[in-house]
Amino acid sequence: MKLKIILRKTIILVAILFIIIGIHNGDIRDIVNKATRICYECIGIG
Repeated sequence: MKLKIILRKTIILVAILFIIIGIHNGDIRDIVNKATRICYECIGIG
């Protein structure tokens, strides 16, 4: 039971670390640009 809690917390910390690294590398701009293009294509503008 204690191992599950430690494993869960470790996975959450690693996920947070990857999110911070992605934001620092500027990946958030790429995601927003792709989402905008997909939305425009769906409604027929792009």
